[in-house]
Amino acid sequence: MTEQTKTRIPAPLYAAAGAGDLALQELRKLPAVVSQLSDRAVASLRVANDTAGATAGSLREKATATDFDKLRDTAASSALAFAQVAQERAVAAYTALVARGERVVGTGVVEAADVVNADIETTEEPKAVEATPAAVKPRKRVTKAAPKPVAE
Repeated sequence: MTEQTKTRIPAPLYAAAGAGDLALQELRKLPAVVSQLSDRAVASLRVANDTAGATAGSLREKATATDFDKLRDTAASSALAFAQVAQERAVAAYTALVARGERVVGTGVVEAADVVNADIETTEEPKAVEATPAAVKPRKRVTKAAPKPVAE
């Protein structure tokens, strides 16, 4: 079995993998959602045509009786509260995507390791390589002999 390294994949890559997996899951639901939305749109159009006149009259009355200064203050405080909630939800969604990505990547790594290990097990042991004798014979080493002393 191969030894796993201690390298860590950065969280944004896990988040991207998780987002891709989530997008794929949601895209598979798309045909059913389109059908439902089409049916709801047709029903909403029928209701909207019936109530458009009455709604326009009531909105005209509300517009003349509205305190816009109070509405502006309420909108500012509500916007701040909504921004904080949105930030908390974004952090939670990011954390969920990272966790999902870790599962997706982890599953892929385990599956890849299983395939590699199965290939290793089914592969034959390599044959031992033996050294072949050299085709060229080594030359004899020629040494010069020391001169012999001359006898007088």
